[in-house]
Amino acid sequence: MSLRSAIVIALACTVRGCGAELAPSAAGLACPRGHAFDRARSGYVNLLQPHDRRSLDAGDSREAVSARRRLFASGLYAPWIEELGRALADAGVERGARTLDVGCGEGSILAALAERFELDAAGLDRSVHAVEAAARAHPSIAWIVANGDRRLPVRDGALDLVLSITARRSPNEFARVLRPGGRLLLAVPGADDLAELRAAAMGSATDLAIHDPFAEFDTEFERSEARVFTHRVEVLAEQRADLLIATYRGARGREERVLAEGGARTVTLSWRVAVLVRSRRA
Repeated sequence: MSLRSAIVIALACTVRGCGAELAPSAAGLACPRGHAFDRARSGYVNLLQPHDRRSLDAGDSREAVSARRRLFASGLYAPWIEELGRALADAGVERGARTLDVGCGEGSILAALAERFELDAAGLDRSVHAVEAAARAHPSIAWIVANGDRRLPVRDGALDLVLSITARRSPNEFARVLRPGGRLLLAVPGADDLAELRAAAMGSATDLAIHDPFAEFDTEFERSEARVFTHRVEVLAEQRADLLIATYRGARGREERVLAEGGARTVTLSWRVAVLVRSRRA
């Protein structure tokens, strides 16, 4: 990855009590106080600190990462990525925008959007497996291992665009790192996302959307009307397995019996999408 782009220079040191600006070094990134972060062979930089680790193998497993890569490679999510791009275009996102994808996973969505809008982009996830896969597949983007559940490793007001796509969300942190007028793309599962699989494999298709998923952003952001995107697709048994692994981290018992049933099934993919604008209020 390039360590000299504007998005990389916007990063901040994650050592507790530091927060100084990071800059490119011979081995990776370093801050003026002497804290250094080496670049891995595959190209990513790991900014995780001991207090960020709930386990030695945080985030998505190799199995979940591989399942997502297969699903994206199959073209199953191509209409979804197109809809995200349309939402950004309608929101007036500028080419070259300094962009951070928080909870980027294996990077397919960010890579597609970065290519379409020529974004100066970085992806952040706490899963080393996911970020390593992203770095190997998309070396032109900056990839960071860090804990997005805590303080983001980004300087105040340094970004033009933040992406949070079916990932955990932190309204205060997103507001802090975005410049006034910056955009925030939010996407959450729709009420009937994977309803057929949930009903068959888990005995329940209860609506996922039980509240307004964007209400917590009203203090710091100006809202646009949320879009609901629904796409019905035919999936084979192996794709059904990947959907469960990628979404629910595995299949057991009843789920395995359902997945063993051959032939194609119709499955609903559904998301709610909104682009919010960082308020210019002081």
